[in-house]
Amino acid sequence: MKNVAATPMPDRGLPRAAGSLGSGTLTGRARAALPGDVGPSQQETVRLDVDALTEFFARHGRDLPWRRPEASAWAVLVSEVMLQQTPVARVRPVYTDWVRRWPTPAALVAAPVGDAVRAWGRLGYPRRALRLHEAARAIVQRHDGAVPRDLHALLALPGIGDYTARAVAAFAFGERHPVVDTNVRRVISRAVRGIDEHLPASAADRAELESLLPADPALAVITCAALMEVGALRCTVANPDCAHCPLAGTCAWRAAGYPPGPERRRPAQRWHGTDRQVRGEIMAVLRAAATPLDRTRLRAGTASYAKSPDQWERCLASLVSDGLAVRDRRGRFALP
Repeated sequence: MKNVAATPMPDRGLPRAAGSLGSGTLTGRARAALPGDVGPSQQETVRLDVDALTEFFARHGRDLPWRRPEASAWAVLVSEVMLQQTPVARVRPVYTDWVRRWPTPAALVAAPVGDAVRAWGRLGYPRRALRLHEAARAIVQRHDGAVPRDLHALLALPGIGDYTARAVAAFAFGERHPVVDTNVRRVISRAVRGIDEHLPASAADRAELESLLPADPALAVITCAALMEVGALRCTVANPDCAHCPLAGTCAWRAAGYPPGPERRRPAQRWHGTDRQVRGEIMAVLRAAATPLDRTRLRAGTASYAKSPDQWERCLASLVSDGLAVRDRRGRFALP
């Protein structure tokens, strides 16, 4: 689950405009059934119980710093970038330190890129720190230091893709946009289509959620946020807690008897011995160094060099190529 910072109410960051919800069932049309699909057909009406979703979010939504009223649009953008492929528990402390140190895009731009990479710590995928620094610079240069609320302007920022731009527009500014991550896609697939399917979110998924969202922007924001939270806390990949899901009463997958979906074929992921591990090891040494390191000292600080010198050299070269490390005239290495 990401954040809801747009005109928040106390406790859970719900927009004030949602104080009186009226009828809480949204209807739309399911997509055309594909071969092997189980669930509603194109002609069947699908529903999202918005009252139930809103109540669930108000009661069970996690109290996260980027959801709080004081969270700025910049803080929301930072959180969304950090949360990409990274669990909330790992993001929270790094996010807190980051926004305290650089509360505005201008503050980050004034700092060396290497400071941003160092502050990224062990979140993984450190190129995100470079992209945030680049995005901050673009915000300062193009938008006088204020995060834009327009979707196209957000999409034009370096490193900001379809999901992040819509999440910032919705959760920081209260704009009506379908915000679909893997959690939301899983909930919609099960509850609306009746299919236990696990795929990355796509433009088609955004279009489907668009058709299901209420017209009121504030209520649409709550709906997106609540769907994320349902996916994170109830409609999980394995062992979903259907008994306590707010959509249990209208869930197409539950009504169909929980039919199995397409077989999930995921290659076994390993960490030890991969380029990611070696790169991370080199980055950890560079982050800890107060001064540039020559090749000998850098090699000595990592266990991976002795195991595979060729791989180690390749990974070091890739870090330099990616801009995550720099080499000075004396052949020493440091953060940018």
